[in-house]
Amino acid sequence: MNFYDLSFKKPNGEEVSMNEYKGKPILIVNTATKCGLAPQFDGLEKLHEKYKNDGLVVIGMPSTQFLNQEPETNESMTEVCRINHGVTFQLTEKIDVNGKNTHPIFSYLKKELKGGLFGNSIKWNFTKFLIDANGNPYKRFSPRTTPDQMETDIAELIGKK
Repeated sequence: MNFYDLSFKKPNGEEVSMNEYKGKPILIVNTATKCGLAPQFDGLEKLHEKYKNDGLVVIGMPSTQFLNQEPETNESMTEVCRINHGVTFQLTEKIDVNGKNTHPIFSYLKKELKGGLFGNSIKWNFTKFLIDANGNPYKRFSPRTTPDQMETDIAELIGKK
């Protein structure tokens, strides 16, 4: 399987192929608006604004699998993220990141970029995956890694290091 064979749905149900982002580095994050780490939305938006003209694509993939910390509907979630955090980067419909209904993007990324001591499963909201411009999974970041701590890796991928 190739990363560009995968797709996701926007909150409105519209299908988006990862092939649309071919040639661009991509940052994929499982998000949740009621998580204690939700302030990371602000940092993700800063990365999006700073590097979008250099090709970086940021995609937030909300999940409610961790203590129901994404209580919003697909329809209201985008608005909450925009109002509370200024989010303009792409969000998807709510997905599962673990279990039998794991979204194919997360199945692929977990297989390609192994987790730490506790295996490949996603442990919490705001686990981040950086994919290079050729669709190769590049690096996995823990929920506690803040967006600004990833900037060196992003700059390297877009040739600004």
